[in-house]
Amino acid sequence: MNLKHAVVAGGAGFLGSHLCDRLLKEGFRVTSVDNFITGNPGNIAHLASNALFSSIQQDIIQPFTIDGDVDYVFNFASPASPVDYLELPIETLLVGSAGTHNTLDLAKAKNAVYFMASTSEVYGDPTVHPQPEEYWGNVNPNGTRSCYDEAKRYSEAAVFAYHRKFGLDTKVVRIFNTYGPRMRVNDGRVVPAFLSQALLGEPLTVFGDGKQTRSFCYVSDLIDGIYRLAMSNQPGPINVGNPSERTMIEFAEEILKATGSSSAITFVPLPTADDPKQRKPDITKAKSLLGWQPEVELSSGLADTITYFKEKLGVA
Repeated sequence: MNLKHAVVAGGAGFLGSHLCDRLLKEGFRVTSVDNFITGNPGNIAHLASNALFSSIQQDIIQPFTIDGDVDYVFNFASPASPVDYLELPIETLLVGSAGTHNTLDLAKAKNAVYFMASTSEVYGDPTVHPQPEEYWGNVNPNGTRSCYDEAKRYSEAAVFAYHRKFGLDTKVVRIFNTYGPRMRVNDGRVVPAFLSQALLGEPLTVFGDGKQTRSFCYVSDLIDGIYRLAMSNQPGPINVGNPSERTMIEFAEEILKATGSSSAITFVPLPTADDPKQRKPDITKAKSLLGWQPEVELSSGLADTITYFKEKLGVA
């Protein structure tokens, strides 16, 4: 049996672990590569008995190789929440630069397809709404968020350089706000923050005036879009996210309703001056080129996520 072999850098992370699940379901042999700085071994513990899955503890900032044939290299390795990349700015820059080159070199050496997980943060605080892939962004190159924004922008540049110079088969996805089970309780992003506060009976802290918008995509929808892009002949970049847009006040009210919490809503100053005011993907390309669009309603996705967070927080 000659199964295709996929290497997932960041395979123990929130998205990486769900991608490992999907690839195994599709009949791949999967190797997770993770240094566990922000990834969680518990996210892939359920795969330990699967003969088609293996896990390597490895920092991709350092050159590495994988034994045998490799058909796909998925790079999902990076701190991805402001809490993480503000604490780990150098590591975030290095994983986006050296880590991207090392995974690209692995794909080149193995003649593998290379898949890069980029982000809507490449658009910065956008002046175009919703954000299409042709938009070049409005990014502060030296602000507090720049370590993540510019690392991902550099990663995209590196991917397309390898594609043009070496003919490497590459794909780039731009991921918009995603939520679901396996998010860290103390992740710092709005979904874990609001859910934890609501379930613990604490005030929901809304940054700024709460009128800034986000669009939330359930993780199974996102992974389906990612898989479709990986299996396509499209190089990207392609936006994958849910265009259903909500203000932070509206989202806080949705969380209170979904959890049945009586927590109050309080307002606190914005964490950074570069906090995007709007975020909504234009998914025209995903629809037309991949036949993809999100299907999970927020109420349904939140129900599954709440069940997971209740277990992690130890609340009934």
